[in-house]
Amino acid sequence: MTEERLAAIEKRLAEAFSPTRLLVKDQSHLHAGHAGARDGRGHFDVLVVAETFVGRSRLQRHRDVYECLSDLLQSDIHALRIKAYSPEEFAKNRPE
Repeated sequence: MTEERLAAIEKRLAEAFSPTRLLVKDQSHLHAGHAGARDGRGHFDVLVVAETFVGRSRLQRHRDVYECLSDLLQSDIHALRIKAYSPEEFAKNRPE
């Protein structure tokens, strides 16, 4: 199930943002026993680097990612840690 979730998240983000870099990590194992994890939904770290984010605030970028994954937030995702950068920002800082 975890690999299916990862694939679904990656597919949605790739289609929505055409990223130059995309990395999705399942961090659910770090939250075993956590109240929010009991319903079977997972915890994920997402790194998205895309031209789409040029000129957009951090809040707008996060909203874009949440909107892209909105139905999965109801069924598969409990928590997201989002790192969303323009290619230029990522090249300067390499924030991974």
